[in-house]
Amino acid sequence: MLNKPGSSKETRHFAVGIAGSGLTYKAGDSLGVYPTNRTSEVDELLKLLGASGEEPVMLPKATAPISLRQALTAKLSLAGPTSKILNTLLSKTTDEDEKAKLTGLLSPDAKEVLTTYLEEREFVDVLSEFPNTKLTPQELVDHLRKLMPRLYSIASSPKLHPEEIHLTVAVVRYRMNNRERVGVCSTFLADRVQVGTTPTPVFVSNSHFGPPEDKTKDAIMVGPGTGIAPFRAFLQDRVADRAPGRNWIFFGDQKHATDFLYEEEWQQYLKAGQLHRLDLAWSRDQMLKVYVQDRMRENGAELWTWIKNGAHFYVCGDAKRMAKDVDLALHDIISQHGGMDLAAAAEYVKTMKKEKRYQRDVY
Repeated sequence: MLNKPGSSKETRHFAVGIAGSGLTYKAGDSLGVYPTNRTSEVDELLKLLGASGEEPVMLPKATAPISLRQALTAKLSLAGPTSKILNTLLSKTTDEDEKAKLTGLLSPDAKEVLTTYLEEREFVDVLSEFPNTKLTPQELVDHLRKLMPRLYSIASSPKLHPEEIHLTVAVVRYRMNNRERVGVCSTFLADRVQVGTTPTPVFVSNSHFGPPEDKTKDAIMVGPGTGIAPFRAFLQDRVADRAPGRNWIFFGDQKHATDFLYEEEWQQYLKAGQLHRLDLAWSRDQMLKVYVQDRMRENGAELWTWIKNGAHFYVCGDAKRMAKDVDLALHDIISQHGGMDLAAAAEYVKTMKKEKRYQRDVY
């Protein structure tokens, strides 16, 4: 566990042994993990269907049937119902109350209501809300999407850990619609994989993302929360290479006391002169929230000096807000401290991207 007691987060460090697997990786790559669904959720779906789990079902493009339990456990996503399942239930129901509810949800005037309804539910919720309308195992399976592997940025360098791949994983657990929800893969790693015994199906996804090929170049790395993962790999890589380029990390999370991921490692790198700057942003330690982009702006003049002199700029983490805010801050810093108008700053950033000096690993 990377968070300390009192944190509202559950961030874990995992080491996946790859000795003898034939897998190789480099700093900046991602690891794909094939998860399984929770047994409790599979059991509940089987109960709602009135099925044993041994029923044979066919999956798309399959050449032979597999058992319903196997399909629900390892092959199909149990989340993300669409209006299609409601239409199927409506076509089968003989219960007047359920018919009225389904008709209401599917009426052209109820588009927003339907969207919210589906967003707040998984298939188990939908079936439990229409208990008198039974689907066959194959009918349910036909509505489920494929269970996809999840990609995690690798948090180690093969130069330091040739037989292991490290991951920094935020374990997702929350309540919605009066039901406990979980992230399928994060809880697969945290709860369902037995450490030291479970062979986990994984693959390495090669990435465009990586530390500067020219080891004399400086690297500025912005990675709040689990976005710090690849930069732990970058630093291990550059230290192993004795890269003369400087390293500057921007890290942020909720609270300094409980959420400073890999704190001891960063302090050791600072002490050894291998990490040249570490700027921290804690959103919950004071009245006004402070984020990594705020720290960037505070250090805009020096940031511009590094960039002007050829530094590479990296961002990893949340694509929806953080990466956009960081991108905006970068444009503003280049405009302000580089003496350019916004159009010229945008061109400068475009050139950085073309030269692979501005790279993002966002999700």
